[in-house]
Order: sequence, then structure tokens, then C-alpha cells
Amino acid sequence: MGLLHNSRYALLVERAISAFWAEQGWSFDPALSRFKDIYLAVREFKITYNAPIVGAGEVLVDFWMDRMGRTSGVYGFRVLSPDRSIVHAEGYRVNVNLDPATFRPAPFSSELRAAAEPLLLPAVAS
Repeated sequence: MGLLHNSRYALLVERAISAFWAEQGWSFDPALSRFKDIYLAVREFKITYNAPIVGAGEVLVDFWMDRMGRTSGVYGFRVLSPDRSIVHAEGYRVNVNLDPATFRPAPFSSELRAAAEPLLLPAVAS
């Protein structure tokens, strides 16, 4: 149909968030990661589709943290046209930090919290 499949929007968001954390030193491999928080599971993902992405081309993904609790964080996001005039999709994603031994929710490390500070909305950071 010439439209980006709905499942690809989530992948765009995942890639954008993963790229940010890789730049901060996070890795799937505990031996290489700057952070001890390596098991960050998606608990919830909500997306609202506003306008389809038609054809091939570039898009932008803006994301931020609406909230960072003791064991979980909520990312807000928007998938935008390159000129930012069209919001193709928007939503939120909840991640939970898991203890690697028990896979139960565990508090975020102070190192990860510090690295997340640039993502926090001003009202959240203060």
C-alpha cells in the first residue's frame, strides 16, 4: 500500500532510545556496559498513529522521560516528518529495571540516573 507498517514505528522508537543509551556506554553485554543496569524490560508500550508515513525516506524520533521512578521509567516519544511539521505517531513506553539474578524489579543505579538526566522533562528534573 506504500505505507510504513504499524509495527515499524515501535522499531524506530526502540532504535532511537537504544542509540542514546549506547552513546552513554550501555551495552547488552554486562562485561562491556558502563552500567550495572542491563536488564531493562519493556512493560508497556502505547502508540497513537496520527498520519501515515508514505513511501521511503527519513523520519525523526523525539523522545524524553516523563517520569523516572525507583525501578521504572516512562519515555514519551513522537515520530515526526524531517521538517517536524507532521506528527506521524506519539505515545509512551515504560521500562522496568530487573535484577539479573531474580528478574524482579530493582532500583536504578545512581550512574544510570545521572545519565538519564538530560532526558528528563524540566518539571521532572526539579
